[in-house]
Amino acid sequence: MELLISYGFFVLKAITIIVLIFIPVFFLVSSMRQAPETGESLKIKNLTKRYQSMANSLKVLTMNKDEKKKLRKSLKKEKKSKVKSKKKPVYVLNFQGDIEASNVENLKEEISAILQSETKCEEIVLNLESAGGTVIGYGLAAAQLKRIRDAGIKLTACVDKVAASGGYMMACVANKIVSAPFAIIGSIGVVAAIPNFSKILKKLDVDYELHTAGEYKRTITTFGETSEEGREKFKKDLQEIHDLFKEHVSKYRPNLDISKVATGEIWEGSKALEVGLVDEIQTSDEYLMNFSKKHDVYEIKFETKKKIQDKLSRFLNTLLKDSINTLNDTLNKNRFK
Repeated sequence: MELLISYGFFVLKAITIIVLIFIPVFFLVSSMRQAPETGESLKIKNLTKRYQSMANSLKVLTMNKDEKKKLRKSLKKEKKSKVKSKKKPVYVLNFQGDIEASNVENLKEEISAILQSETKCEEIVLNLESAGGTVIGYGLAAAQLKRIRDAGIKLTACVDKVAASGGYMMACVANKIVSAPFAIIGSIGVVAAIPNFSKILKKLDVDYELHTAGEYKRTITTFGETSEEGREKFKKDLQEIHDLFKEHVSKYRPNLDISKVATGEIWEGSKALEVGLVDEIQTSDEYLMNFSKKHDVYEIKFETKKKIQDKLSRFLNTLLKDSINTLNDTLNKNRFK
């Protein structure tokens, strides 16, 4: 076991040398050869064509030579004679949430592009995955989705894995919520945790001074002593945010028994259907593929081209995390051998 641990640390050292020396040099040389990447773009992918293309790829596996030839002719003929569809398109947006709801900037641009185009669509489908985060970030994300409803466009939120807390704050704005059977839904609550080091400072004989103007400018701090009055005010502020959260959910889902579901609990998809948090049990793939039989389904994605320094930073972070996770997995597996 000790040999394995020593080997693991050796591997980490080797990776560190590669990361600190060779990788930066590689990216520096690459950046000198390439023109600087700047600008923004809106990428559009036709999911209907993609689904059909994949289906045709599987079809030919069971066909003989003549049948394949016949299929190719049929597809060419269909392509030539195809008249532009008069049916309204379906637009698909994706939101991968983090603590700060940082993807809200891309979501804003995607929604703006659709609304500015004045293209009449059948509906907008949001593939949503988020376990929540800051009230500020997710409140803004929910407000962006409200723009879609205000424009009179039907909005459906599809949740395959999780839409909890701030994630559900976004999902409930939709006209319909579609959930996978075991997706995590709900967590309509508010939480705040602040570590306090005042006792440690006292032991070290360190004074900490905090000066404010305004009775409640600071109620609980990391280094200062917490008064009972400050603690109660902090709890009151949390309760007010929770009340706003409940009002927000009730506004968009008026038939929901908010007293039953706004406890901070979570429900799996099928159970969430029973309590009224979602409207339908289905995966996003199934939902979109059913649409693609009658409509052109387009995935809309706004992208900002990253600078070479940002790419390097992201690459190094990913490499380091993957290396640590791999070592950790190896050690855990060998514990039981």
